[in-house]
Amino acid sequence: MAVVAWPIGLAVWANGKVQHTPALSGAANTPGTTYLLTGSDSRADGAVGEDGTEGARTDTILLLHVPDSGPTALISLPRDTYVDIPGHDPSKLNAAFSWGGAPLLVQTVEGLTGLTVDHYAEIGMAGVEQIVDAVGGVNLCHDANVNDPDSGMVWVAGCHDVAGEQALAFARMRKADPTGDVGRAERQRQLIGAVMGKVKPSQLLFRPTQQVALIDAGTQALTVSDETGIVDMGRLALAFRAANGADGITGTPPIASIDYRPGGNVGSTVLLDPDLAPAFWVAIADGSLPAGPVGGMPGA
Repeated sequence: MAVVAWPIGLAVWANGKVQHTPALSGAANTPGTTYLLTGSDSRADGAVGEDGTEGARTDTILLLHVPDSGPTALISLPRDTYVDIPGHDPSKLNAAFSWGGAPLLVQTVEGLTGLTVDHYAEIGMAGVEQIVDAVGGVNLCHDANVNDPDSGMVWVAGCHDVAGEQALAFARMRKADPTGDVGRAERQRQLIGAVMGKVKPSQLLFRPTQQVALIDAGTQALTVSDETGIVDMGRLALAFRAANGADGITGTPPIASIDYRPGGNVGSTVLLDPDLAPAFWVAIADGSLPAGPVGGMPGA
């Protein structure tokens, strides 16, 4: 009876802890399941000190798509991607979040990719620390020395075991990286892969204390769309694992320029390749893109 009751009780308890927010657009469904994950740059949780910038921000925008058949894809959308934003002039993708929160960001991503977002999840910076600490730390690699005061990343070239605070700095660093947002996106995906590598269902099965710690950290860290429950969050984790595996797809859309300047007050933006990006999104949607890394710096 205990063997049956424990997972049922755990699921009911976990579902009651999930935090929700209105996010989805109500657009017609597209094939497969699409998740949009963002990293909120709010200082409200105390993980990072205030820097004087007002308004909501997101430095991490990840599109995770599970097609009806074919490889699962985890695609980083650079925050400075130049896009059409419903009800506004074209601007950086991050501006959609600043101007209209999750609902406007979802609509903007749907217009960019042609994929309807089925589930939205937002993680705060303190949440990153909590989840990394809950899995006992992770091993991360970076091939350059870094001393970046903005992110707090201090790194000696190579691979190191790190706890939550260092992992957060690793994922946030951008200014000391010559590849900017593209490099930051690579480190964010590396961090996700490292966390997934520490969460093995076969090992967790006989560790109820770690099960509770992970669920507690995850539900505190994440805010999800109203229609998303604990089962959907579990599927999200499995999809992350699949995308980061040998049979998954990780990377960015095709990029034409990381310093496209459209004029006005927009400044420097990331321009997706207008010739290659439309076919890329179709291939992601229907699962016809081969497994492996995609995108990266222009010409990579």
